[in-house]
Amino acid sequence: MDPSQIAEKIKEQSSFIQEVQNELSKKVVGQQYLIERLMIGLLTGGHVLVEGLPGLAKTTTIATLSQCLHATFHRIQFTPDLLPADVLGTLVYNPKTAEFTVKKGPIFANIILADEINRAPAKVQSAMLEAMQEKQVSLGDQTYPLQEPFLVMATQNPVEQEGTYPLPEAQIDRFMLKVKIEYPDRDAEKAILEKVTEDRPQEVKAVVTPEMIAEARELVSTIYMDDKVKEYILDLVFATRNPSEYQLEMEGLLEYGASPRATIALAQAARAMAFLKGRGFVTPQDVKNIAHDVLRHRMHITFEAEAEGLDEDQLVQRLLDKLPVP
Repeated sequence: MDPSQIAEKIKEQSSFIQEVQNELSKKVVGQQYLIERLMIGLLTGGHVLVEGLPGLAKTTTIATLSQCLHATFHRIQFTPDLLPADVLGTLVYNPKTAEFTVKKGPIFANIILADEINRAPAKVQSAMLEAMQEKQVSLGDQTYPLQEPFLVMATQNPVEQEGTYPLPEAQIDRFMLKVKIEYPDRDAEKAILEKVTEDRPQEVKAVVTPEMIAEARELVSTIYMDDKVKEYILDLVFATRNPSEYQLEMEGLLEYGASPRATIALAQAARAMAFLKGRGFVTPQDVKNIAHDVLRHRMHITFEAEAEGLDEDQLVQRLLDKLPVP
């Protein structure tokens, strides 16, 4: 299909996006940036990590999105005393039959809200790795596939907050996007005030089926991407690994760069961004729009960068400013 035919199909199949946004607006004010990134996760099957201070509607937005879907939803509250079995499930011994039976955990759902994921220790985080990457869970000597669509949407408070653990690199790399949200502006906060104190709560309806999500994902994967855009994606990722080859003034600022997962995630997310805009082709601007969310958690800055007051977002912006755009 050429881009114009794909755009026509997008018009037919993307009507549910507006329906979801209408339902979300019943409980969530503003947060368009976050909602758009959650929709990208839904359209690509990529897990999303949302970071922000307490009280910024991270959990509310994800929980409300799950209510818009005809899908199973489980919320797991991560705490320091959580055990892997509390997430995955376990084998239960029956003394009458002298057999073990499987008791599946809350991970067996379509949408998982991992709330405050960085409050649980490493043993629990490692238990999530197989589920997030292979979309399966091993209990005893048996492996159980997770039902599609399977999506982990996690929230975390900044690591500086007391009682939190930084996520292992192997796990954080499995999140397609890391979204940072800030305080709302004055107008948005006034709208929040009015909705919470004056409006009657409205019931959120399920408007999307798993079949609609599967069809949309298939269509997203067919969106046209020019070779020049692919080369631009490769330049962005490779520049995080070897900045000197691209004449970037970043020597000594990056301990290591983004993995090949970043290349795949940038391409998938850019296609989903084009889908949300109703286009059958990807532009370099689609890549730039999503670059921070894909790269910020896959780059590890050095102490030297921290000493200069730099963070990952500033270095991503430096890449976007310096690298030539096709």
